[in-house]
Amino acid sequence: QAQTLAPGFTLFLGAGCNVLALAGPDGALLVDGGFKRNSNALLAAVAKATGSRKVTTLFNTHWHPAQTGSNETLGKQGALIIAHEVTRLYLSRPVASIDYTGLQGPLTEKGRPTRTTRTTGTLQFAGHPVEYGYLPAAHTNGDLYIQFPAANLIVAGGPVCSESWPLLDWRNGAWLGGLVRAHEKLLSLAKPETRIIPANGRLIDAAELRRHHQMYAAFHEKMVGFQNKGYDSGDCIAQRPLREYESIFGDPADFIRGSFQSLNLAYSPD
Repeated sequence: QAQTLAPGFTLFLGAGCNVLALAGPDGALLVDGGFKRNSNALLAAVAKATGSRKVTTLFNTHWHPAQTGSNETLGKQGALIIAHEVTRLYLSRPVASIDYTGLQGPLTEKGRPTRTTRTTGTLQFAGHPVEYGYLPAAHTNGDLYIQFPAANLIVAGGPVCSESWPLLDWRNGAWLGGLVRAHEKLLSLAKPETRIIPANGRLIDAAELRRHHQMYAAFHEKMVGFQNKGYDSGDCIAQRPLREYESIFGDPADFIRGSFQSLNLAYSPD
């Protein structure tokens, strides 16, 4: 499914994650590429919607398979692939994650990012300034946001969820405090009229992002209190610390369990 967000900008749903395309005179820019099994259908839809025969620039918001499934196809075609340096490293070897079973990777050399950052970066594409930056330890250990200021769009990737609880890949550096800080960073970039694109689900605005930040910050405080009381993850779940949001985001048990694991790794001594 394709949805026009602004002149030149199209959002694609159904590839495994939200994919944003920006049409350009020499090709298109994509933010994320869906699962590999969906790549051919996605790229055909991108070509139809943008009128571009090729994709010249691809961003990976992080290294999970739902974001990197078009890397090898587009890399072989000569596309510039931009990501955090950690994403390049993870795509270069087999990796385990709580996002999937077993090991994934590595991608072939053509499918790995060709331009990386550890902090921030900028470029110009089709007359639009594009700004991107690191969200440390939020959803993975290699998350980027990508901002299009002139269009009031921010692709937030995995740290932001509009219709479900986020996944904290605690096996690979993500933790609850990083999730809270990611929301703080995104709020500092957003204007009231800015639309924020999560990895999955509907777009949200700055006001809703602020509510999410307040929810996660309060939850973080509760979880630290539970940890100081010696609770295990089952005790935390039994307290139902997110009960008032269950009707919106669903059963939070897995999120609470992952948050507990992430806090143990962040705060417990070796």
